[in-house]
Amino acid sequence: MYYIVYGFLYLLSLLPWRLLYLLSDIVYGVLYYIIGYRKEVVKNNLLIAFPEKTAAERSRIAKDFYHQFLDTFIETIKMLSVTEKTIRKRFSSNIEVLNDLYDTGKNVQILTGHFFNWEFGSLYMSLVSRFPFIVVYMPVKNKVFDRLILNLRQRFNGIMVPATNFRRSFRPYMKGRYALTLVADQNPGNPANAYWMPFFSKMVPFLSGPEKGTRSSNDAVVFARFYRVKRGYYRIDFTLLTTEPRSYKEGMLTKELIKLIEDAIRKKPSNYLWSHRRWKWEYTDEFKDLVIE
Repeated sequence: MYYIVYGFLYLLSLLPWRLLYLLSDIVYGVLYYIIGYRKEVVKNNLLIAFPEKTAAERSRIAKDFYHQFLDTFIETIKMLSVTEKTIRKRFSSNIEVLNDLYDTGKNVQILTGHFFNWEFGSLYMSLVSRFPFIVVYMPVKNKVFDRLILNLRQRFNGIMVPATNFRRSFRPYMKGRYALTLVADQNPGNPANAYWMPFFSKMVPFLSGPEKGTRSSNDAVVFARFYRVKRGYYRIDFTLLTTEPRSYKEGMLTKELIKLIEDAIRKKPSNYLWSHRRWKWEYTDEFKDLVIE
């Protein structure tokens, strides 16, 4: 089954960009207007994040989000056959912020949010990072697609470490050089084991693992904001947060990171994954000792 799916998608990836984007536009019409995939989730998320905007403004953000959401899938298929030259042409960054850290002897943890297009960005980083580029990923339940996506992400020697078995899988790389990338705005499985802080003015739990990991290893911490410049072209802006995470009081590094993620969303609202339930946990007094002031 894997080879059948791979063969079909590979042939699809050979289509010109303009035809793939035409397909994306057609599927958008079906997904948004007919199926209504997660429209209520998107609508409610945008209302929480942007109560000051009009209903028409939020509707425009939602439609732009769905276009980028589908473009991400189309571009991911294109990644099966895209060349290194094309990736370098269509992606740019201030990579020197990251690469200059290599000569300091420090390893790096790159923290980011659910921005588009993470698959495109992952391949780009595998090509331009002086560090071995390692990404923590969540395995897909369907074994065929999990294998497909894993192979795609490793095309240019990117290293994938499953979040479900992180400690054991990452152990072989700990004594070497690395730039470890984590999506730091995931919902925690247990809100009682998280940092609570405002996100767009509403209290939300955030995983404490990324910060605790940086404090344990004392790696340099870099924030990555990636976004679409125009259709099919992207950029990553890196911001060095600290080379000494242990100097931060507990929770404050996460708080600074979340502020950067929120600022990035405000700059390009449709560039964020609004279809996941970022505010699914409700704050109650039982979590008051976990609030980061």
